[in-house]
Amino acid sequence: MALSRAAARGALWRLGPAALGPHRGRMELLPALGALRCQVCRSQERPLSSRATSRAFVAAVAAVARRVNARYERYLERSFPRFYVLYSTFTSVLCPTGIQALFLEMKEIGRIRFRMSQQRLKVQQLPYRDMERLRQAVPQGRTQGHSHRDHRHPTLCQLPGHRPDLLIRYFWTPQQQLEFLDVYDSIRRDSYPDVVQSLALAAQSLPEPQPRELLQQLCSQVQGGARPRLAQLLAVRSLFSGSPLVLNRLQVDHVRALSQVLFLTPHLPAVLLRHRLLSHILEIRHLDRALLRLGLGQLSEEELRAACYLRGLNSTHLGQGECRAWLEQWLQLSCELQASEASLLAHSMVLLSLNYSWPSE
Repeated sequence: MALSRAAARGALWRLGPAALGPHRGRMELLPALGALRCQVCRSQERPLSSRATSRAFVAAVAAVARRVNARYERYLERSFPRFYVLYSTFTSVLCPTGIQALFLEMKEIGRIRFRMSQQRLKVQQLPYRDMERLRQAVPQGRTQGHSHRDHRHPTLCQLPGHRPDLLIRYFWTPQQQLEFLDVYDSIRRDSYPDVVQSLALAAQSLPEPQPRELLQQLCSQVQGGARPRLAQLLAVRSLFSGSPLVLNRLQVDHVRALSQVLFLTPHLPAVLLRHRLLSHILEIRHLDRALLRLGLGQLSEEELRAACYLRGLNSTHLGQGECRAWLEQWLQLSCELQASEASLLAHSMVLLSLNYSWPSE
């Protein structure tokens, strides 16, 4: 009896908004409700004397509830398409697969922290995958999602239908994942031309003519649609460690544009902006060294794409070979640079990604 009532209440709860909708919508759902009522009445007349009978009854109630819910969702999709997008997104939070994945991830993070405490390890001493899990687990003021710390925490995104939804990545569908990553990348790519322009303006104040010309030529090349070579970036590395191009001496607007490249909020005092930008760049540098120790060949396709995306390249529309080639070039640069040259690494997120061509459709 209690089970029957609970099942009926559960089905009626799912029908809640439909009962407030147009009369036509309610009339469509009446036959399904009548069938559910008959199932409950018949179950009360028959004694549930065996486990098999109980399972059959539960299955019957669940089947009726599914039919009612399917009819309700078709009604919403037909009559209120925008609300249906919102409804279908948030009901996905009830998905046990997403909840289980979230629980397992939190359990794994706890295991990593316990091992660090027991063995007195620093984050930089962890294997690549453990370091990446911890990076994703700790939010540090991201503006919105994907690099992948952002994917784990609630993120504000514009869904089709122009309605903002609050989501975490565990409950994204594969289609939503592609759409959201493209949205996030389009937001940060808006700041890429500003970064290159700010870098070109800063180059004008450099005292030495030869390195100044090399950097100006590099900026002009990127602004013209070309991709820089690794040798060109290494040729100007000295300019980014002891000149106006070091992170703590950049203009505030320049730092704000770089912060948006890393999905960091630009709406902070200049001192905090510079500190947080340097912290995140050095974090990526530590990840690069751990990844080099692991080897690119050990990464799954998903890990490979995520690594490229974190470092400034939208990998959702690229082939696996293209992602690998780009990441190999990035690692060659990153593992060559010193911590004092972090400014060049931050700018390279833009310089190496801005004109990286997507495959033709």
